[in-house]
Amino acid sequence: MTIWIKRLLLLLAAVVLTVLAVCFYLIHSADQSVPVLNYHQINDRDENALTVHTDQFEAQMRYLAEEGYHVITPEEMINAWENGEKLPEKPVIITFDDGYADNYRNAFPILQKYNLKATIFLISDYVSTYPNYLTWTQVSEMQDSGLIDFESHTLSHEQLDSTSPEETWNQLDGSKKALEWHLQKEINFLAYPCGSYDEELQQLVKKAGYKGAFTVNYGLADKSENHYILDRVPIFGCTNHTLMRFKLRLQYTPIFAPLAKLNRELLAGGHNFLARFVPTP
Repeated sequence: MTIWIKRLLLLLAAVVLTVLAVCFYLIHSADQSVPVLNYHQINDRDENALTVHTDQFEAQMRYLAEEGYHVITPEEMINAWENGEKLPEKPVIITFDDGYADNYRNAFPILQKYNLKATIFLISDYVSTYPNYLTWTQVSEMQDSGLIDFESHTLSHEQLDSTSPEETWNQLDGSKKALEWHLQKEINFLAYPCGSYDEELQQLVKKAGYKGAFTVNYGLADKSENHYILDRVPIFGCTNHTLMRFKLRLQYTPIFAPLAKLNRELLAGGHNFLARFVPTP
């Protein structure tokens, strides 16, 4: 009996060491990748998976500032990759999708407080149209601060992998031109509405003149990755956005991203019971 216990303990130790070695390899092999944080709403009113409370968002931004993260823009990341330049130590990109009014009221003052850059992907037809979304005056003020970059989230948030080729082009090209006219700057990046994309859509995005496009897939943006399906780190998907969850998703993306993908595949295949045993923060 003692021999079997010893063998079992040795087996468990070997498994633990193997897991630790794999985790170490995954983390250190991703040292040239960039975590692209993905937010939506920042407020204390809505209790849904897309909303992070204001105090939680501030705690997360304070953590980035105090821990020496260097916030860059998608443009700076792509330029560094294409020109063979070295990225700063601990690079990170902060992004928001849709362009909610609370990005101005709640997130912007916090970003100013910690002097952090961010990129907001705007649904161009929604700006100054719906009360829950930014106005052009707010957008102009944020852009003039030098901290906020604006890019495209299409004209009206259509799911582009299911629209006609004509409408898809209208959403891509129309939003790019509208934003460039309003903001007097070049629009080079797109965030896919609903995170949906296919090969044909990627080619249209490239044809429309974008340098890159972002999904909502959990993972790091990597130089070797297709620049038209760049991964991000979603800071949504639950109603408990604690600082601990934020740290786990930020620091251990190389470990948790493959697990999150497996979880999605199990759920898509109807294996809900098995999906419960796949840990993802």
